[in-house]
Amino acid sequence: MDHQMNIEERPMSSLTIGKVAKAAGVGVETVRFYERRGLIPAPPRSDSGYRLYPDDTVPRLHFISRAKGLGFTLAEIGELLSLSAAPESGCREVRDRAHEKIADIEVRVDQLLAMKKALEGLVEECSGVGPSTQCPILAALAEAGA
Repeated sequence: MDHQMNIEERPMSSLTIGKVAKAAGVGVETVRFYERRGLIPAPPRSDSGYRLYPDDTVPRLHFISRAKGLGFTLAEIGELLSLSAAPESGCREVRDRAHEKIADIEVRVDQLLAMKKALEGLVEECSGVGPSTQCPILAALAEAGA
């Protein structure tokens, strides 16, 4: 499909990539990245090659940013966007995805707490005095790799 259009044909609400990025509070490269990942549709281009995004791109980018802030991966965000666009899907499906994300976050929190506890133990063993060659933290890390 040809995404080229004449400037005269473009809707009055078309935004350049810079304007979309600024309005959404993201970088231009982020917009391009999300486009490559299929999270935002590839926009038509002007004869001069400029991407011309519809106004609904900005709220979509806000959705992606908020979902990322809640810990959803880009693949999961793509699924949520699909669910939001599918009239046959229901809130239960979205709720189930949110429950799955909560369970995933709980596992990561447990892992982070275990890491913190292990690191606190290593810090307790180190007086902070002496050469780094005698540092118990470095010694413990070297042992873990052996």
